[in-house]
Amino acid sequence: MTKDNKPTRNTSGRGQRDLRVRVKTAKGRKISSTRWLERQLNDPYVQKARREGFRGRAAFKILELDERFRFLVPGARVVDLGAAPGGWAQVAVPKINSNNARKGKPVGRLIGVDIQEIDPMDGAEFHVLDFLEDGADDKVKAWLGGGADVVMSDMAAASSGHKQTDHLRIMALVEAAAYFAFDVLEPGGTFVAKVLAGGAESDVMQVLKRHFDKTIHVKPPASRADSSEKFLVATGFRGGVAD
Repeated sequence: MTKDNKPTRNTSGRGQRDLRVRVKTAKGRKISSTRWLERQLNDPYVQKARREGFRGRAAFKILELDERFRFLVPGARVVDLGAAPGGWAQVAVPKINSNNARKGKPVGRLIGVDIQEIDPMDGAEFHVLDFLEDGADDKVKAWLGGGADVVMSDMAAASSGHKQTDHLRIMALVEAAAYFAFDVLEPGGTFVAKVLAGGAESDVMQVLKRHFDKTIHVKPPASRADSSEKFLVATGFRGGVAD
């Protein structure tokens, strides 16, 4: 830098230093784990989540979806399936005002469930539950104590390493979430669910189209470009009995 604050020209013939964090493969750690760690360390959304105090980068996915579709509003009653570690709830709580921080605005409610424990959060009610077990949907309905305006699902099965198997597993979760949504959503409600591209999602898509005014696939900017992850967003629930 010169005295007049103008940058000096690089005359060394070398390019700019590569600022990407690289991780060496440690003994006992798989190459795939090393690649995942390197990707996490270099992911701008991971870094942004840390700076802004979110529990994970997934918070930005629901934030971006809500910015487009506007379903998280003051007073909304929300069911968050696959809620751990709580990033989606962190976004939803202030928007629906379930923590009553926005005095004079309608107060919403958020019920989050996951097979894992979730650290407590003001304005959210978390429960440990396997959503595929018998009677799980009845438990969630009892905790909710009425209808919902939004059902959102970030549920995902543990990876098997086989792409088609993983796709079918997550679609089973999406289907369970969708039929639960048919049972609890108020007219005009919204359903949001994570899916993996693979073909079987078209069947769920067709069912959703019969019950909602609009149903589309969306890949928010926070989803990694190299991921097969995308989201089903169904708005304008028509009510009625599920198929």
